[in-house]
Amino acid sequence: MLKLCRKYKYNLSNINIYISIFNVYLFRNNIIDKLLTINNKDYLFALYKLVNKSSADNDIVKLTKEQILMLHLSDEDIESGNLISHDQLVKDDLKWLKEM
Repeated sequence: MLKLCRKYKYNLSNINIYISIFNVYLFRNNIIDKLLTINNKDYLFALYKLVNKSSADNDIVKLTKEQILMLHLSDEDIESGNLISHDQLVKDDLKWLKEM
C-alpha cells in the first residue's frame, strides 16, 4: 500500500478511503460470482425481483465524503497531467499481480 502511496503521492488517509471504496467493489464482485453459480430458476427470479424493486435507476444516489474526495483527487490528477494510457494501466496491473 505504501508503494501505491508513493506512486500516486497520496497520503495514508486518502489510501484508506481508496481501500474502503475498493472493498465495496470486491463485495459487489463477490456477490456477482455467487450469483453466477445459482441454477435454481425460482431463486434467481426472486433475486431478480428484489434487485429490480430496489433499482438504482430510480434512486438518487448520494455520494459519501470519501467518494467526493476521490472525485476531487481524480480531477487534480487530470489537471496536473498525472495520467497513463489504458495499455500502460493493464501492464502495471499485471506486473503488480505477479508481485503478489
